[in-house]
Amino acid sequence: MLSQFIGGQGRMLGELGIDFPEGTHPIGRLDNHSEGLLILTTNKKITKLLFQGEVPHRRTYLVRVYREVSPETIEKLRTGVTIRIKGNVDFVTTPCEVERVEEPENLFSGGYEYREGLPHSWLRITLTEGKFRQIRKMTRAVGHPCQRLIRISIENLKLGGLPPGQVQEIEEEDFFEKLRIPYLPPI
Repeated sequence: MLSQFIGGQGRMLGELGIDFPEGTHPIGRLDNHSEGLLILTTNKKITKLLFQGEVPHRRTYLVRVYREVSPETIEKLRTGVTIRIKGNVDFVTTPCEVERVEEPENLFSGGYEYREGLPHSWLRITLTEGKFRQIRKMTRAVGHPCQRLIRISIENLKLGGLPPGQVQEIEEEDFFEKLRIPYLPPI
C-alpha cells in the first residue's frame, strides 16, 4: 500500500474504508515494499518539527536481510556506508544503531513467503536521517539485500501489535510527548 491518499498506482490509504478527517496526510512515508508505523495527522506543523527540525528524531526498523550478517558488517552499518542518493550523488550515512536480533515473534505475514533454508538475518536499525530507501541501500551496499522492512517506532511512538491496515487514534498531547516535540495546536 502506498503512503498516500491519491495520485499513485496501486493500493492507497484512501482504500482502507476509514472516514479520515479532511486534511489528513501521512508523515514519514513508507514505500510500497515497506510496512509498519505510519503517522497520519491533520496538523501541518508536525512534518517540519519532526523531520526538518534541529533535533533529529529516531526511527527504528526491523529488517530481514539475505545471508548471515557478520559483526564486521554490523560495525560498517553502524559507522556509515556510502549509498547513492537523489541526483546520482554518493552519500555517507551518519552513524546509527544496528544490532542483530532474533526473528521477531507475532509478526503479521504481510504476504511474505520465503524459501525455506535460505540463510538470513534480522537486524534492528535505528536512524536519525531518512534518505529515500536508505536502509535498503545501506544493506545492499554491504552485500545483504533487504527482504523485509518494518518500521516499529518513531521516537517513543510504537507500532506494538497494531495489525496492518488498522488505525489507532492518540490524544494530541500524548502524541506530541511520545514524539518528543513541543505541543503545537493545529492551525
